[in-house]
Amino acid sequence: MLNNKKIGMIGTGNMGNALIDGLIRSGAAQPENIICSDASERQLEPIKEKYQVATTTNNIEVVKAADIIIYAIKPQIMASVLKETADYLDMSKLIISIAAGVPLAAIESLLEKDLRLIRVMPNVAVAVREGATAIAAGGHADQDDVKLTMAIFDSVGKSIFIKENYLMDAITGLSGSGPAYIFMIVDALADAGVKVGLSRNDALVLASQTILGAAKLLLETGDHPGQLKDSVTSPGGTAIAGLHTLEKGGLRTTLINAVEAATNRSRELGDAMIKNFANGQTQP
Repeated sequence: MLNNKKIGMIGTGNMGNALIDGLIRSGAAQPENIICSDASERQLEPIKEKYQVATTTNNIEVVKAADIIIYAIKPQIMASVLKETADYLDMSKLIISIAAGVPLAAIESLLEKDLRLIRVMPNVAVAVREGATAIAAGGHADQDDVKLTMAIFDSVGKSIFIKENYLMDAITGLSGSGPAYIFMIVDALADAGVKVGLSRNDALVLASQTILGAAKLLLETGDHPGQLKDSVTSPGGTAIAGLHTLEKGGLRTTLINAVEAATNRSRELGDAMIKNFANGQTQP
């Protein structure tokens, strides 16, 4: 689907680099069809050498050359980069933003023109091609635009399309912030392993692999997590003793509250971003 499309990557930080790697390694796009820009020539040199893609420090060159433009930049500079490239954006190009916390409404208020806009919320696991990504479309983006975007982000994990843009705050609270919750859980499990006699390294490896294996089992079987939980919980056994302690400690409620708090904070930041973009400012 992407073979004949020229893909422009504005920003080659962790997320941009991961996308370039995923696109090329998966075969979704060829190096000659990728052009990327960054303010730092030093940042671009290893990318050009490793992936054999075209590079430039000029964002406008990327916009002119590309059919699909991905703004893989920090939200603090999103407004200024959009303004810089605005004159060269039109309905012939698919525009994808992965700037965290920047709603489509903020981009639309700043550019004030009809454009095929897509907002994407990936998470940090794209770096190992296991990202969880949500995709929302602006009013002028069609099904083909969504399919193109999903093809890009499926190269670095799994993506879903959501029809309701307002749910992007919930996505941010769940999968965008979710790796931080899991890192804390793994750290706690490793501490527990040390407490009961394991070495720190062994405990960390076992905790990490346990999380990975459980997630893979869920995704590949399609079984409900409650069903899988029951399958490893025998009467009077060790698992039910541990589960009882987790329930007593309020694990479910704590995780639900964490996602809700992160969602509310994302909504606050997004509302502030819309106001500031409308006023030409860049900071929430």
